[in-house]
Amino acid sequence: MLWWEGELPTPSVRTTGDMAAVLARPPRRLDIPLYFMYRDLAKSDADWEWLHGNHLRYDLTVIPPNTVEGERVKTKGHYHPKNPAGIGYPEIYEVLDGEAHYLLQSRSLEDIVLVSAVKGDLVIIPPDYGHITINPSPDRTLVMANVVSTVFESEYHEYEQLQGAAYYEMASGEIVKNPHYAGVPPLRRVTPGSGKGTHRIVRGPLYSLIGNGDAFAFLNFPEKFLPVFEVLLKD
Repeated sequence: MLWWEGELPTPSVRTTGDMAAVLARPPRRLDIPLYFMYRDLAKSDADWEWLHGNHLRYDLTVIPPNTVEGERVKTKGHYHPKNPAGIGYPEIYEVLDGEAHYLLQSRSLEDIVLVSAVKGDLVIIPPDYGHITINPSPDRTLVMANVVSTVFESEYHEYEQLQGAAYYEMASGEIVKNPHYAGVPPLRRVTPGSGKGTHRIVRGPLYSLIGNGDAFAFLNFPEKFLPVFEVLLKD
């Protein structure tokens, strides 16, 4: 595996049964594995201790190419709560192999954004945006890393209540509106990024930044980086 050195632990597995509440159509089988999550990873004890000492976690997610009842395979989708300063916790992803579509939606549902990313791209999920990740490839596995704060639990219930995100990506590549959402805006498409110009937060690869507290400070203290988040999803 070019994207990880050494042996990985046993992953958590999301199956069609786990995902049934957020799929465009109910799956006929509930036992098909869809994607694999390797959480709380580190290549050394020192790296793990640094991450935990800074309330951070490094994860890998592997999403093989697949479809479920005509919909491209995706992650379940969630929002993040607000931090003590009243700003939602962000997250950062890096595409290690394959390609990814990150479908973001503001909690107010006033903005729906699709970010297309390829190997080497970094994508920051700004405060107060829910998100799913889709593997749009018919034949390539998507492997991505993420770094996120450990001081909160992700919130899945809104995606479950509304049967997924505001839009579905079908096997044909067509983007279809989820009928359980009323009055959402058209989908915007933007390029991936971790900030622009003087407002760039970080450059990858993500794992190389372990030990650099300044690089990841925005994950626990987003209130200090609001000008950066304002430009992240600009066209």
